[in-house]
Amino acid sequence: MVSQSRLRTALVGLVLAVATICSIVVNAQRQPQDPAAQTYATYCAGCHGTTLAGGRAPTLLDDVWHFGGDDAAIRQSIREGRPGTEMPSFKSMLKDEDITALIGYLRAQAELAKTSASRAQSPAGQIIQTEKYAVKLEVVADGLTAPWGMAFLPDGRLIVTERPGTLRVLEIGKPLPKPIEGIPAVWTEQDGGLFDVAPHPDYAHNSWIYLSYAEPGPAADKSSMTAIIRGRIKDGRWVDQQTLYHAPPAMFYQSNVHYGSRFLFDQHGHLFYSIGERGHEQDAQDLSLPNGKVHRINDDGTVPKDNPFVGRAGAIETIWTYGHRNPQGLAFHPVTGKLWEAEHGPVGGDELNRLEPGRNYGWPVITNGKMYGTPVQPPATHEGMESPIVSWSPAIAPSGITFYTGSRFPKWKNSLFVTGLGGEALRRLETDGDAVTHEEVVFKGFGRVRQVINGPDGCLYVALNVPGVRLSDSTPGLIIRLVLVVNI
Repeated sequence: MVSQSRLRTALVGLVLAVATICSIVVNAQRQPQDPAAQTYATYCAGCHGTTLAGGRAPTLLDDVWHFGGDDAAIRQSIREGRPGTEMPSFKSMLKDEDITALIGYLRAQAELAKTSASRAQSPAGQIIQTEKYAVKLEVVADGLTAPWGMAFLPDGRLIVTERPGTLRVLEIGKPLPKPIEGIPAVWTEQDGGLFDVAPHPDYAHNSWIYLSYAEPGPAADKSSMTAIIRGRIKDGRWVDQQTLYHAPPAMFYQSNVHYGSRFLFDQHGHLFYSIGERGHEQDAQDLSLPNGKVHRINDDGTVPKDNPFVGRAGAIETIWTYGHRNPQGLAFHPVTGKLWEAEHGPVGGDELNRLEPGRNYGWPVITNGKMYGTPVQPPATHEGMESPIVSWSPAIAPSGITFYTGSRFPKWKNSLFVTGLGGEALRRLETDGDAVTHEEVVFKGFGRVRQVINGPDGCLYVALNVPGVRLSDSTPGLIIRLVLVVNI
């Protein structure tokens, strides 16, 4: 008679084998099988999602077209772009026959979606076979609306921002609580919304919480800009608000893109925050402008005296690095203490950088991606500008990043985890000094992966935006954690 321990071992092995086979089949099905699918993956997936179900840009599966849905109107949108939106012209990149094939691909995928019960798998209970471990995905918070940022408080509660302007403080395993009242009004068009959240390193004593969001400008001009504030939560309300960064009126743009806005505190209480170039590419190279930069301030918003541009005429003294497009990931290496950053490229060319104070990271002078609307492509390198450590093409649209520092997964110790919006995947990267030596996809296919953080229980917590509806105030979202199943 087979012992119970052997039977359990055999069952676990069977489950892992089935999971591995299913993963291989699903991934094979998602690989582009024809030139039109490859065209979509290269030029469209970064905004419209790898499954066409939407992302920063609307879904292409619901037969709702703002500029007309017949072939001629779609061809016009692809060839010439649509002014006032982030839809660029692709006429310098795609031939007429490429556009025709792409339209056919979009039509075919929309028909397939009509017979699909779901456009994304549910992650609940899924067992994932990774290179080092088998892990189970557990849903710890559901019913959220487009979660963007999250952080643990010292007492184990999880504070989460939702893009439409909602802040919640969750207790793991308990029902979703009511939103915190009194949060400032946010601008939610396209990329806009309530962004990152971070408790003060000494939160247990001062209760400060930091927020970033798209602040609306005058109602008449429909403009907005990234803002940084801090405040406290008392009796379910946001109180004691202080403004740490508010842009001058000239920096409130009508473009609704590239707000950046990731937070990171260092060991000395300095706050790093990112601002994208807001669709104004040349701003990233101008030290007199805040856009396209990573900034560093004291916890009260004042400027640290050792910032690289302190005392330089015409330069904003909070700037730490510049030449960024849309930086949404910041993390310190737990061993070296070095600052790493991830940002969106144009068509491909997404970047992972290791940041040094005062350095220029090149956008838009250099890029590994393809520029919208022009046949002239910038070089990949330039003297005095830093090239990325890793570049991804097609785009993965990286958002939050973190180095794993827990004890539950010792073989993952100090690995860098990178989220992907357009790629809808969580990646794990191994590093050696400033080099990335290995990369694996931990999972994909459960929605747009927005943020990943270490939990106090040693697990990784991941925020997902689930595709399948238009990107709007009703975009569903959830938070999962990765739990060890088998150590292999």
